[in-house]
Amino acid sequence: MGIVEAILLSVITASTPLVIAACGELVTERSGVLNLGVEGMMVMGAVIAFMATTATGSPYLGILAGIAGGALFSLLFGFLTLTLVANQVATGLALTILGLGVSGMLGEASVGQPGIKLPPIDIPLLADIPVIGPLLFRQDLIFYLSVALVIGVNWFLFKSRAGLKLRAVGDSHSSAHALGVGVIRTRYLAVIFGGACAGLAGAQLSLVYTPQWVENMTAGRGWIALALVVFASWRPWRVVAGGYLFGAVSISQLHAQAFGIGIPSQFLSALPYAATVIVLVLISRNRRTTLINTPASLGKSFVPDR
Repeated sequence: MGIVEAILLSVITASTPLVIAACGELVTERSGVLNLGVEGMMVMGAVIAFMATTATGSPYLGILAGIAGGALFSLLFGFLTLTLVANQVATGLALTILGLGVSGMLGEASVGQPGIKLPPIDIPLLADIPVIGPLLFRQDLIFYLSVALVIGVNWFLFKSRAGLKLRAVGDSHSSAHALGVGVIRTRYLAVIFGGACAGLAGAQLSLVYTPQWVENMTAGRGWIALALVVFASWRPWRVVAGGYLFGAVSISQLHAQAFGIGIPSQFLSALPYAATVIVLVLISRNRRTTLINTPASLGKSFVPDR
């Protein structure tokens, strides 16, 4: 039971940043914006959170700094694509490369430094329940934020007036503009929210998953988060299932090596990304469902009448 509990705890820790980043990107894409810079925003959130935690001694201030770092980096994406009407795909790719480079430069002096791990929160009585207690009621703050985020995003998109406006912008920005909805403002807010979530996901990597700074520590998780949004058909609850599926695949490589299974380490390291490709291929076979749920104006720039 101890081994099973340890594996499940590892899966939860590995899956949390994927769920957070994917939820933020889901809201962004629901507004009709395709942000391929998630990887860059995650790694910027990771390095800023680690540096802030090291400087202040408080991982909670580090979380706030990581969120702010991701949000500010997303503002650059918003300015280029929404104000200057630059191509969203090219801009997102450029910001990913920029984020990887800038984070490596900022964190150069922090490589090898011991980090401060975000402590778990024990919920009285519930944390003492065998197996379930440590898994669900003795977790860190970011895990509970991820749960609240999924619930909040689902309520916002499908139960609130503001969420209806955001989905209207994503479905048809011209019609939404004609009805008086501020398309650019709505998309800016969605992009900032997505960047803040990416920054929070990055902070989880450097404060919980591996409490230290390592260059390029996101290791492609931003791309997996992008694939998760498609896998989930732009539905928040499906993001959770997909996030934990990919998290389990990522952790399986580590435990397979620990148990001495004779599989090449390179193959095990490629498993999460191979799973991403397989899932996208399976989704492409069901094009009708995918097209129905895809925001109609995804990736299309909007220029209001002057």
